[in-house]
Amino acid sequence: MNLYGGTAMLRINGKKSAAAAATLLLGAMSMVACSSKEETAPSATGQGATEKPKPTITVSAYERGRVPAEEGTMEKNRWTDWINANGPVNVKYVLVPRNESAQKFNTLFASNTAPDIINEYDTNYRNKLYDQKQIQPIDELIEKYSTDYKQLMEQYPTLRKVGTKPDGKLYETGRLQNTGALYAVIIRADWLEKLNLSVPQTPEELLEVAKAFTFNDPDGNGKKDTFGISLSSFSGVTIDNMFGNVGFVLENDTISWNWDRFKAAMSFKKQLFDQGVVDKDFLTDKNGEKAKKDWLAGKLGIYTMQHAYNDAGYTNYETLKSNVPTAKILTLPLPKTQFGQFSMELGNPVQMTTVINIKAKDPEAAIKFIDFMSRKDTMLTLRNGLEGVHHTLDDNGCAIPIDAEKNTKELGYTGDYWMMSSTSFEGKCSSLETKLKPDTQNKKDYLEFFKNKTVYESPDRPYPAFALSEHMPTLPTELQTISNDLRGAKLDEGKLGEAVTKAIVSGSSYSVDQAMADAKSAWDKLNGKKLEEFYAKWYAENKEHAFLTKDVYQILADSKKNQK
Repeated sequence: MNLYGGTAMLRINGKKSAAAAATLLLGAMSMVACSSKEETAPSATGQGATEKPKPTITVSAYERGRVPAEEGTMEKNRWTDWINANGPVNVKYVLVPRNESAQKFNTLFASNTAPDIINEYDTNYRNKLYDQKQIQPIDELIEKYSTDYKQLMEQYPTLRKVGTKPDGKLYETGRLQNTGALYAVIIRADWLEKLNLSVPQTPEELLEVAKAFTFNDPDGNGKKDTFGISLSSFSGVTIDNMFGNVGFVLENDTISWNWDRFKAAMSFKKQLFDQGVVDKDFLTDKNGEKAKKDWLAGKLGIYTMQHAYNDAGYTNYETLKSNVPTAKILTLPLPKTQFGQFSMELGNPVQMTTVINIKAKDPEAAIKFIDFMSRKDTMLTLRNGLEGVHHTLDDNGCAIPIDAEKNTKELGYTGDYWMMSSTSFEGKCSSLETKLKPDTQNKKDYLEFFKNKTVYESPDRPYPAFALSEHMPTLPTELQTISNDLRGAKLDEGKLGEAVTKAIVSGSSYSVDQAMADAKSAWDKLNGKKLEEFYAKWYAENKEHAFLTKDVYQILADSKKNQK
């Protein structure tokens, strides 16, 4: 698959400017400046006094309640003014609650007031709009009216591949993002040293380490107040991934449900619970906040952290070190099991975000707006602010905040405006490795930790699902109901999740074998076989053009190769 190649041409103030050529990487683009200079109102589009007024379109934006009162609202603030002054159209933003976006969009479509451009992260909902014929194909519109996004697709053909629906037409536009490890499984290295233990490499060794962390007083306070590992939230997912238990798996060029992995993951979770090395109240810690609190307080030995390799990860490390100055951490590769050695999910490098309403009155204006929002300079301005006002540039051309507090107030809400924009344009400027200057010991230590994220980025230890979550096929309504009843939104929900949870916490009164029997019975009664048939058929028909996990590893490999 050739995602790369060619030379990107970006338009700034109506003039062409060559961006980094063939080295404009998805993973890292070290030659791209992470800033944008202030522009004056009409200059971005060459609007002149004799030209006709800009058209007006409506565009959705998430409402998260993040806009400070002195900044205005998500509908009108300094950045909506900037977009309307510098863009090719006048935009009226239609707000949708972030956590109830589908319900709000449904109401808008039902009342014929849905916006011209729909921005929505939920792949399943966008697919639903396609099935209902609520959105329009954009192949011809792109060809006729687009410059910037068309060039981006030519340079990165995967954008077209992922945005194309089963009828063979392009419906979605999206963005390129840096990919790599999203999660880190972190182990207390100082506890290993104190207890004379090695990094665990098998489930059996992991259990023994967790027991030692729980019962052998690793923090030296003379109390039994530590736990070896957690089962809540992402830490529980870690155990599933360790056994490759992600539901439907790709083996021997076909997709099927793997009961052996399901049983192995359940058995190991039950062992951890029965041995007393996890918090018995893990079921009430749905979002993992209790486990996070224990980790930051120095009371948990092994913890899975989302976004460990960005600013949030370092902030958490600073908190841990302030609570436990002697704490040391290591990256823990997932132990190898009888099914192989796996890793956690990678970041999505090609994310679809945007569709155009079938009833949009001015599709040309919508395409022109998508062009404007897909430009490098637009994204960098909305992300970093104005040079000299919000940031200066370092020797690498990366944006350095002038006043972090001011930027939090004036830029902290802009992300939902630039969700059409490719964040990979920032290149290395967005990497923690670039932003974190090694001027303290904590920063030096965390940068060493950061380097080891590559253990999660090797195809030799792959993410076990056949596709990333955003690129999974969308189930028809009937099958989605079956899936919800069996699995819920996660593997620990639905009828299968009920059986797993009951087996974990019930001791000898409810065995793993009993749970397996109940799970398989529910599978048969609820027609789980239909799900297997759907996925197997989908893969057979789409494996040549679907965006699969193997494609993500290819992108990652290409980006690393081009860094050398």
